[in-house]
Amino acid sequence: MNPQKIQQQAARSPDRGRFAAFLVLALVLIGLDQLTKVLVQQHIAYGTAIEITPFFNLCHVVNTGAAFSFLGGAGGWQIYLFSGLALVVSAVVLVMLWQHSREFWLPVSLSAVLAGALGNLIDRLMLGHVVDFLDFHLAGWHWPAFNVADIAICLGAAGVVIMELLRAR
Repeated sequence: MNPQKIQQQAARSPDRGRFAAFLVLALVLIGLDQLTKVLVQQHIAYGTAIEITPFFNLCHVVNTGAAFSFLGGAGGWQIYLFSGLALVVSAVVLVMLWQHSREFWLPVSLSAVLAGALGNLIDRLMLGHVVDFLDFHLAGWHWPAFNVADIAICLGAAGVVIMELLRAR
């Protein structure tokens, strides 16, 4: 094999150090998610809200379902469904993170998705529900409460879509 082909192959192979750095990013985001949820549980009574601005409250609510309380009242089986889904998504994201570890923005986005999936998984497994606390509302319109893990998933997913759209160009 000639040196140029070896160099090209090495440039395409995963980078263990960068992969580890992206995992550390995910761990930091998971830590931030879990810390904020613990603080909410310790300092805001369940079912109450603290008005921060005319359009934003900190609250303490729980969600046994997924986004927008999808399947929230399903009787408990949905916790296993969403936990299994989080594990599958996390496995796929880890593979993609490994494969793209030499890049930057795509792995950052994937790390955010991983962190969000695992942050909410921790809640489901430890508490049987997800703790939500960010509550936005305006002119009678109310967005469902969410948390740091949800933000990470949304921003990460948006980043993945943007990077793939740019890659397709």
